[in-house]
Amino acid sequence: MGSHKVPITFAALLYDRFQPLHSGEVVPEGIDLNFLALHHPRDIFDRMSGGKEFDASELSLSEYICRYAMGLRDFVGIPVFPSRAFRHGYIAVNSTIVKGPKDLNGKRIGVPLYTMTAAVWIRSVLKQHGVDLDSIHWVQGSFVSAEGYGKPAPMPLVEPVNITQNNSGKSLSQMLEDGDIAATIGADLPPCFRTAEHVKRLFPDFKDVEKTYFKEKGVFPIMHTVVVKRELVDKYPWLPSSLFNALNDAKEAARVRMRFLDALRYMLPWLAADIDEIDQIFGGDAWVYGVEPNRKTLEALVDALYDQAMISNKPTLDELFAPIRGQNWKVGWGTTLPKPSQ
Repeated sequence: MGSHKVPITFAALLYDRFQPLHSGEVVPEGIDLNFLALHHPRDIFDRMSGGKEFDASELSLSEYICRYAMGLRDFVGIPVFPSRAFRHGYIAVNSTIVKGPKDLNGKRIGVPLYTMTAAVWIRSVLKQHGVDLDSIHWVQGSFVSAEGYGKPAPMPLVEPVNITQNNSGKSLSQMLEDGDIAATIGADLPPCFRTAEHVKRLFPDFKDVEKTYFKEKGVFPIMHTVVVKRELVDKYPWLPSSLFNALNDAKEAARVRMRFLDALRYMLPWLAADIDEIDQIFGGDAWVYGVEPNRKTLEALVDALYDQAMISNKPTLDELFAPIRGQNWKVGWGTTLPKPSQ
């Protein structure tokens, strides 16, 4: 690489797993990194997909796969997955209309953006529980206002899907509370879930349902990945490996610090019990990076995107993600860390 460092702007949320990179404790080899900590993922995605404002950024994983399948190869994926979440607990229903999953058949369901990764995972869950996705009328809009959600780049579907934009003059949250829609899905619950007694989770025991789902399928849903502009990777082929190793080292530093229980690092009263559960269920690292440890989850998402008419072909994981070399499992502040369980 030589002594010259390549200046790279990197836009992402400031997760605990990115914090050591943001603070400079972890330094990517050969890179002069300008970490731009933004506060909402949709802002990052829209600015990267629409205007390519950054050299590298966090990006919706489904958006990246769809772009690639459409022939847009201007980004190179790095197998770093900063955002993951089980999604069974993010289905809110009007309980006067819906008592169980099959009651959703033929109903109107609100969603901020049909193509958002959280919605892809939730639709796959609904299908597994007997919901006929073809029977659903999807209503797109914001949970908190009568406006749309973000300014995403156009993402044409392979087959027609019954989607309309919310033009009711109400937020999706208000529509759910009033019974204009039967449910909402997305990356959050609508505000009415906290205020209206008749708005409930479809799966009240969602944590138990999600643990069973993971035990049976080996899938911990991934929401976001990291991408770099292809023009930079063409010029500096080592960039993906350098960024991966730095991001992985930062994540490992956060994982070690989380386990220091003398003074709780996070506002989680039962953090010790949570860590015990992580060890039991995930073998110690629920956030492992790399393609191979996440193959089941990644392939499940590609299958869901294909099944839901969002892609016409299934790219291989080797196409989607750059090969990574030189994983050293060390952090810049000098502590050698244990290699995560694979």
